[in-house]
Amino acid sequence: MPRRTKKPRRLVADGRVYLWTLRHRHRVLDSGRSADCHETLTLYPQPADTGGPLRIVFAEGPDRYVGGFTMGSGDVGWVRGGSLNLHEPGAVRALLDAASARGWQPGEPRAVEVDGWLLLEAAAAARAGDASPALRAAGKLR
Repeated sequence: MPRRTKKPRRLVADGRVYLWTLRHRHRVLDSGRSADCHETLTLYPQPADTGGPLRIVFAEGPDRYVGGFTMGSGDVGWVRGGSLNLHEPGAVRALLDAASARGWQPGEPRAVEVDGWLLLEAAAAARAGDASPALRAAGKLR
């Protein structure tokens, strides 16, 4: 039986539980084509009262792509560089680790929004097993 795509998924990282969702949005031009595509990955620390959500946003732009109609759902990446499929739990974990390495704390009381492009290279390298020495030294990537 296929899973419901709108239902939050569960991730356990460093002893903490998160629920996460992935949403795509865009606007439709008069020609019928889509523009301004965004993928928003949101992680909710659990239980619900232990911190605000982390929103990692990938906006379409020059030299980068955001999945949708012409590409696989959840695909984000640089045209000539790293990429991730945001439907994969390992990619979500790598982005969570990269956000933590940049200072995000799961106990943060309010929602925090992060530009996903600032995290992409570190997360893609971690997925490929090539995490930077700085991130490894911070103890955030394995």
